[in-house]
Amino acid sequence: MMTIRTSPRSDGAESPILDDKESPTEKDKATRVKYGELVILGYNGFLPPGDRGRKRSKYVLYKRHDPNGVKRSKHYVVKTPHNSQAILDSQQHSISYTLSRNQAIIVEYMPDEETDMFQIGRSSESPIDFVVVDTVAGEKTGDSGKVVQSTISRFACRILAERANPSVARIYAAGFDSSRNIFLGEKATKWQEGRDIDGLTTNGILLMHPQGSFCGGDSEPGVWREVSVCGGIYSLRESRSAQKKGRADCVSQVEEVTNVLQDGTLIDLCGATLLWRSAEGLEKSPTKDYLENLVDKLNAGRPVCPVGLNTLVIPRKSSYTGPDGSADKQQPYVYLNCGHVQGSHDWGHEKNSHSRTCPLCHKVGPVQKLCMGIEPAFYVDAGPPIFFAFNPCGHMATEKTVKYWASVMIPHGTNAFESFCPFCATPLEGFPGYIRLIFQDNVD
Repeated sequence: MMTIRTSPRSDGAESPILDDKESPTEKDKATRVKYGELVILGYNGFLPPGDRGRKRSKYVLYKRHDPNGVKRSKHYVVKTPHNSQAILDSQQHSISYTLSRNQAIIVEYMPDEETDMFQIGRSSESPIDFVVVDTVAGEKTGDSGKVVQSTISRFACRILAERANPSVARIYAAGFDSSRNIFLGEKATKWQEGRDIDGLTTNGILLMHPQGSFCGGDSEPGVWREVSVCGGIYSLRESRSAQKKGRADCVSQVEEVTNVLQDGTLIDLCGATLLWRSAEGLEKSPTKDYLENLVDKLNAGRPVCPVGLNTLVIPRKSSYTGPDGSADKQQPYVYLNCGHVQGSHDWGHEKNSHSRTCPLCHKVGPVQKLCMGIEPAFYVDAGPPIFFAFNPCGHMATEKTVKYWASVMIPHGTNAFESFCPFCATPLEGFPGYIRLIFQDNVD
């Protein structure tokens, strides 16, 4: 039986935290309303040290026992914002927009019984439900993925989910701190339209809604946009932290782009990218058991190395060389220029080079260990067992899943974009950034 312990939060709400060693039973799943999941790109189902409390590779948003959402109530101008009653009152949610040294606009928020609020950020303080740190590309072991200076905001963003309509969840830039305040300083990008005021965070929160249904294998990447503190959608700034905001964005006069999360929406925090999977979308997606069964079926076909003639075994997680430098003889490797899968051997190895000559087709190129992409949230289809692998990391998945992620450009740095493997965040190389796997024997 799963138990839920609650951590006290300074904003008066309770944050549900699943006990680390327990998993929800079917009864728990049936009784708790699920809004969706936030999954960090770059992790194959878990964080290297292990998922613990609010710091994990994915966070499940459940309907809270008591609503903790807030909604805008009133705003006014003050001369000394840090001494205003709303800022000093630790029970009052408010956003302060500093216009000058002697003037600020305070927007007060009141409790909203119709929504649940979830906050994401780098801070480990209690108002943050999902603690996210910068993602480091490549294989992650222990403390090797630490970043010296993070670009993720301590209180990056917040999500408000409708309790009466669990399929509707909206995202907003910035989160409330331990004093229930959000401060936009004098240099922060902000603007007034009529009686309303809005703004952007320093490095911004970017969104990309997929075009078409994410789960089904037929969707295409959408356009990256930025979400404001009040939930407005704008085109990207010239650079990540530019002072001038982008234009208010809409697809057409009929269909407006909104901050409502869709199944497959990507959320970039400038240092880590999250994937939103709706509860409805996850029901149509393959499960971890299904993916493990695909691996079992592949291994049951007993693929062999054409050189050593030994049986290969596809691992479910990354395997490492032994302390003596020896490789597992059953570990499969892929020749990235042709897709042939073989075991560990020295045939065709070029001296003082990482390249090898494939003994089957004689193409020369790099080789890489194969490992199954086992995080089900990243799959866009259940697909037939025709596997492709990302180049150069070697994570394998279904054809449509690999091709979709190879087409997605993820924000990188101040104004660059790159496609990478969702299972390890390694930037893809070459075109198209993946290769079809060719096994020997009866599993081609």
